[in-house]
Parts: sequence; structure tokens; C-alpha cells
Amino acid sequence: MRTREIRACHDRDSITVYQAYAPEIGGPAAEHGTFVPPFSRHRMTWIKPSFLWLMARSDWARRPGQETVLAVRISRTGWEEALSLAVPTDPDRRVFRGSDEWRRRFADAVVHVQWDPERSLHGRKLEARSIQIGLSRHIVDRYVDDWILGIEDRTALARKIHGLLKAGRTPQARALLPKEHIYPLPPALADRIGAD
Repeated sequence: MRTREIRACHDRDSITVYQAYAPEIGGPAAEHGTFVPPFSRHRMTWIKPSFLWLMARSDWARRPGQETVLAVRISRTGWEEALSLAVPTDPDRRVFRGSDEWRRRFADAVVHVQWDPERSLHGRKLEARSIQIGLSRHIVDRYVDDWILGIEDRTALARKIHGLLKAGRTPQARALLPKEHIYPLPPALADRIGAD
């Protein structure tokens, strides 16, 4: 079974990733269509193309500091640039010859890749893995200034889906999920990040 495939909302030019922030960061970002202060460009920021993974992480926009769910549309060029610079967070034998090689490359990495269990609609961990990309402070400027094409606040959607789930209306909740499809990775990028 192929478990490390990137599933995302994407089109010819863009891919949508998700982030959750406190309202004082998320609100202005949605209003301006990009990140503005108090968003910090001096720390690592993580982007995730899986809506359900972020829902599990943010507890449907209820976890403190993650009450605003953002859908960030970035260029495919930017996304693939990030992947081309990425180093996995573990010494995956499909990517590295050994732990020493991984340690050397990871120490210098400006982008991190982590594969976490994908989540079901009810938050259960699945066998499939979901990618998240950590952008270090050395590349956040490229993300904010060059890659982002727009930002939408999806908090209301998250709360609506969660409300339907709590009411036992799973089919209606599922119908509202963003439609994610396999993102076609060039073989060299797939090899670099340990994708199937």
C-alpha cells in the first residue's frame, strides 16, 4: 500500500495548505491575503495540505492559539521549491545512506518534511501518512512575499463540519470537506522527501 502520497486541493498553478493561528494573527492574514505582523518571520512555520490533519491538530479550531483556520493558496512553483530544499525529520533509509548523512543534511536544512498519520473525519489515526512542511526563518520571507497567492479564513467551515459531526450527521459533514486529490510529484522530489 502506498502510504506517503501528498493529497491536496490543487490546480494547474496552485496548491492549498492549511495553518491555524490565534485570531490576532489569522484575522489580519485573511484580510490582507498574506501574513502581516504580529505574524513572526523569525521562527519556523508549518504548512499542511491535509484539512483533516489540521482539524485533528487544532481540535476543530478550538485549541488555544489555533482558533483561526486559514486556507493558504500558494504557487506550485513555491511548493516544489520548498520540497526541493527539504530534508525529512527522521533518517529515512529510502532517502539517506545512514544516520550520519541524515544528521549532516538536517543540520543545514532550511525546510523540514514530516510524515504524520493522516486522520479520519472523526480524528482516528490512519495508516496513510500526511505531509507537513516546516519552513525555517531562512525561507519564510519567500513563502510570505513570493509564494502566497491568497489566504481565506476557513474557521466557519471547520466549526460547521464539527457541529454536524457532533449532531451525528456524518454524511453531511463529509460532503463539506475540501476535495483533496493526489498531487503529482516529479520523481526527484518524491525521492528527496521519501514519498511513495
